[in-house]
Amino acid sequence: MATRRVRAGTVEIGGGAPLVLIAGPCVIESREAALRHAERLADLAARAGLPLVYKSSFDKANRTALASFRGMGLHEGLAILAEVRRTTGLPVLTDVHEKEQIAAVAEVVDVLQTPAFLCRQTDFIVAVAAAGRPVNLKKGQFLSPWEMEQVVAKARSTGNQDLLVCERGFTFGYNNLVADFRALPVLAATGCPVVFDATHSVQQPGGQGTASGGDRRFVAPLARAAVGAGVDAVFMEVHEDPSRARSDGATSVPLAELPALLAQLVAIDRAVRA
Repeated sequence: MATRRVRAGTVEIGGGAPLVLIAGPCVIESREAALRHAERLADLAARAGLPLVYKSSFDKANRTALASFRGMGLHEGLAILAEVRRTTGLPVLTDVHEKEQIAAVAEVVDVLQTPAFLCRQTDFIVAVAAAGRPVNLKKGQFLSPWEMEQVVAKARSTGNQDLLVCERGFTFGYNNLVADFRALPVLAATGCPVVFDATHSVQQPGGQGTASGGDRRFVAPLARAAVGAGVDAVFMEVHEDPSRARSDGATSVPLAELPALLAQLVAIDRAVRA
């Protein structure tokens, strides 16, 4: 899939560049946890030969229940992400949920991410793209892949060409998602690098009543299939102990299991590009 090359800090995504890993805990749980995960991920990605963009959220505004943990908040969360970026040298990606957050976040991170639920919010998409940073546009669970062409057009109207498009599964009945791999070449037709979100694609939204569930058993096969289809990056939420994760633990990949999966993804990527 021929796509534009986008630079996120020192990492190049798309345009024939090797596969990129976007990974980290779903939410920032503490300064110590964020630094610990970032350092471990940097080591594992380097050993696998994969460029890495670190991902974690300072706020999860779309939690199922009011009492759910949302993160460290804007100011403390950004300070932690800035320290991760400074101490590890990794590019950093995080999501924004409100127009008022954009300027502050754009000063700290390398890639801004628009939540899937907000992909149809025209003013929001335009405002994020206008910040001048690369943007990861997540496709809504309710959206066909060809409708993302209009989301990309809104973002491009600002003059920003450094856009990624991200597949994260499609709503299949109640509390379930399905990954349709026909979406990947359709998304690539926008000319943007394509990201496959392997962990949100196995989510069961609201499936636990007060929280989302999921089945991480399917993360690895879906990630392998996506790389085989030629995606430019794989997005995965990871955690040192998913049973204790404060968000999306059911779908997070244990750090201990990551090396074997990364080795497989690198081998598939090399075979596809050969």
